[in-house]
Amino acid sequence: MRYDFGINIKALVFGAAIAAAFILFGYQYWDWFYPFSAIGLIYAGYGQDNLKAGTLMGLLASTPIVVLTLQGYMGQFDGFFLTETGIITVTLIILIVGAVVGFVGAWTKISRVKALEQYEKQQKIGKNKKKGKK
Repeated sequence: MRYDFGINIKALVFGAAIAAAFILFGYQYWDWFYPFSAIGLIYAGYGQDNLKAGTLMGLLASTPIVVLTLQGYMGQFDGFFLTETGIITVTLIILIVGAVVGFVGAWTKISRVKALEQYEKQQKIGKNKKKGKK
């Protein structure tokens, strides 16, 4: 028995790996690599066919970022963020941002598909018409 939920697992796995890789590269080499981890989340959302799946896959692809953040790869915590409430807050913020970025990736794909369909439709309008001779 096979279940098809319409989820592109390859995009999820590669997106999460890309996000984690940029966090690790940022920690190891240059700090300006950190924002590029959003590329993986966008890819995870872009690989899906609808907005709900894209949002959910962006959220799931951001879990490696949560793990790496809590292990200290994004810097040291102090003050409020050392409490349980602070840790939960950081986790929720990262997951919500991941969901939003995944939504944007899915929305981009849907908009691109619609634009390509409209372009193809517009190209077919002018074909097979007889042109008047002067």
